[in-house]
Amino acid sequence: MTLPDKFRVHVITLSDRAHSGAYADLSGPTVVKYVKYAMAAAGWHCEIRQSILPDDAVALRAALMEAPAADLIITTGGTGIGPRDITTDVVRPLLTKEMPGIMEQIRVKYGTRNPKALLSRAVAGVIGNTLIYTLPGSVKAVHEYMAEIVKILEHTFYMLYGIDIHDKGKRH
Repeated sequence: MTLPDKFRVHVITLSDRAHSGAYADLSGPTVVKYVKYAMAAAGWHCEIRQSILPDDAVALRAALMEAPAADLIITTGGTGIGPRDITTDVVRPLLTKEMPGIMEQIRVKYGTRNPKALLSRAVAGVIGNTLIYTLPGSVKAVHEYMAEIVKILEHTFYMLYGIDIHDKGKRH
């Protein structure tokens, strides 16, 4: 398998209030900045699509069914324990492979300073050949999660595409 010439990225914000226009989505654009940085640092091109959805399982599931049209999906919002927090519940059953380590690391790292961070149910994994991360909805949390995710994003894609770079240097 070879890496795509242009990575297709879908950033999905889940928020009833942002979807209704009650306030501007700040988390989604923050994710976009990190993705652009990580892709540029790897020397890769990407096309980023953004969506704002209500906290609705049917709407999210429909967006995720388009997963073959994306190489990377990052959601923000809906990972807590509130009655409208459905993101993790929708995503987890669709995962073909889960990557619990990255989210566990983030929860522990930031939970030591802010125990409320331990309430996140965020997950990461793969749906088919699409990499997916679910992030909390706050801008602060997005900064924390993305700061860790970008550190391994390039290597994660090499692993996903079966490209061994351990002994041979980077191959594109």
